[in-house]
Amino acid sequence: MAERRADTAGDEGAGPLVRHDRLDSGVDVLTLDHPRVNALSVALLGELEVLATGLAGRAADEAPRAVVVTGGPKLFAAGADITEFAERGGAAPFALADRSTVAELGDAFLRALNAVAALPCPTIAAVNGVALGGGCELALACDLRVASDGARFGQPEILLGIIPGGGGTQRLARLVGPARAKDLVLTGRMVDAAEALRIGLVDEVVEGDAVPAALERAAAFASGPRHALALAKRAIDEGLEVTLAEGLVLEQSRFVDAFATDDARVGVASFLEHGPGRAQFT
Repeated sequence: MAERRADTAGDEGAGPLVRHDRLDSGVDVLTLDHPRVNALSVALLGELEVLATGLAGRAADEAPRAVVVTGGPKLFAAGADITEFAERGGAAPFALADRSTVAELGDAFLRALNAVAALPCPTIAAVNGVALGGGCELALACDLRVASDGARFGQPEILLGIIPGGGGTQRLARLVGPARAKDLVLTGRMVDAAEALRIGLVDEVVEGDAVPAALERAAAFASGPRHALALAKRAIDEGLEVTLAEGLVLEQSRFVDAFATDDARVGVASFLEHGPGRAQFT
């Protein structure tokens, strides 16, 4: 699949920790590139936030149609950069950082992962290898997750005497239910790809590299009705925050909004003329 390189958010003179490519299929790919284990440092999270926010703010003709988030062919992300949670140097190099520093680190996670979750298009995490702690939370911030058969997931923070701080107690519970989320969070155990699929943590498991399968899914979204996809995603996400009755009213509002888009004009006209599934969206 042909691709063309887009922008990055790296510091001038230094390589980016998150690479951004836009493929000819219309899919944007964000690749974590922080050797050796893609630790989610404050710097990496900052780059991720900048890229996601930038994509969300693009004009209509340059707006993302679908986004794939990956860590490459060997691993997704092993979690937060634990060294940033400790005082470095001095007489007590292993002492915990002060409360304000920890709050800043947590805020970096919140801003970056919320920016990914807020992207106005379908997002897919392509998970090879491990997605632990913050890595699992980044995958949870995406709409869908495609995993290699060798992938492993977990929220092991409890084993360090702390708890998840990037959505692991919230997005995970909403995805797999509170009992299964408590099992993973309270034990800190890892699950393999097969169990992750069984409990609904991932949507597809493939043999070998997960990236091609994720790109195939994303390309199908990229050729679809961008406005309708954005409205449907927004309705689902916003509906999770309100009562069912309020959500149904919200859905009606988005339903009406959809009829004011080119997607509806193209899709309905195509259905009436050619039947279902034949519309060509732009």
